Amino acid sequence: MNRKYAILAAVLLIVLISVALLLTVNMFSKKASTRPFYVGVEFAYGNQFSQLKALVDKVKNYTNLFVMGSVTLSFNRTALDESCNYLYSSGLNFIVLITSYPMYNSTNGYPPNNTIFDWIGNATREYGDKFLGIYRFDEPGGNQLDDGKFRLINDTSLSYAEIANDYVGTLSGFIQYYGTLADTTKVPVLKIFTSDYGLNWFDYQAGYSTVFAEFVGNESRQSIITLERGAAQSFNRPWGVIITWKYDQTPYLESGPEMFSDLSQAYSAGATYEVIFSYPSITAYGTLTLDDFEALQTFWTDIHTNPEQFGSTPAEVAYVVPADFGFGFRNANDTIWGLFPADNYTSTPKIWNDTQSLLALYDSNLNIIYDDPSVIGSTLNNYTKVFYWNQTVS
Repeated sequence: MNRKYAILAAVLLIVLISVALLLTVNMFSKKASTRPFYVGVEFAYGNQFSQLKALVDKVKNYTNLFVMGSVTLSFNRTALDESCNYLYSSGLNFIVLITSYPMYNSTNGYPPNNTIFDWIGNATREYGDKFLGIYRFDEPGGNQLDDGKFRLINDTSLSYAEIANDYVGTLSGFIQYYGTLADTTKVPVLKIFTSDYGLNWFDYQAGYSTVFAEFVGNESRQSIITLERGAAQSFNRPWGVIITWKYDQTPYLESGPEMFSDLSQAYSAGATYEVIFSYPSITAYGTLTLDDFEALQTFWTDIHTNPEQFGSTPAEVAYVVPADFGFGFRNANDTIWGLFPADNYTSTPKIWNDTQSLLALYDSNLNIIYDDPSVIGSTLNNYTKVFYWNQTVS
């Protein structure tokens, strides 16, 4: 008799444990984030497939995005295909840096009449949704603001409106060449990405699918988010961030806890993409260290088990600045379009002070947008408060 009771108790215990496990799984599945979200790394430090493979193997279990930012690998068809095949087989979504056209020539064993469009068409068919798109023309706004090698506009005789029009038009040519102007029988609608640390509004206006706003140095993360998200949401596009150098020497990247904080802040603000930039090669994985991998893995685990812990900081307040005002917004004395001093526009001090006051009050709930009715239109209805640059902001 006692044996029967013991068997019955054991069966009951097994049932209770099974129910508990089922409830736990359901609880986590309900908590897990369902919004489209990609987090991963950019491989920019190596020129060998073996280096890329090592980084993929390191992060593939706690990331879902890989940016192939090696120029050398993208110039070699064999290495490019081998890399993309491995990324695909590893289950990662990926973006490929494209810097030149045509991409291949007879010196690397690939016929010159096979262009980048052929490769993109093949990649889209072969890799499907895992191939997210291409990365084209790095930091166009930063180059414009800081007189970079690839600055687009240099004419100081132009008005702000003329500069904005020329910047957007010229940059659009770099983008649309690979997008809507491509042979759609070979290349379907293609997502085109870049990273930038200034003028992101005009990057989106030129046609980028997504701009990765750069978390760089000690620049205010809140300010970067308000400019990036304000632009992306106005143009009805997803937005993202890329964590780049904090230092211009070893160790280059910020600490693991700082990285986790940055990932968390952008996630709570609604970012769709988050990338960690790895360059140059000072470790086996570029600039990435054990602390960085631990931060990334912890973040991955948290967003899949308890995303509520990050909270939510949606854009509820908008500050509208003048159309065509190509101000860098990094400090009070930043340039306008990289061509004029801040005091060239009489309202610059007021705009700067307004943004600082509103950031202090609303933090990451603020968006900065531009006074272009053709763009912002009805999106103003999405905000509970709207402040304008030419009004008193108390």
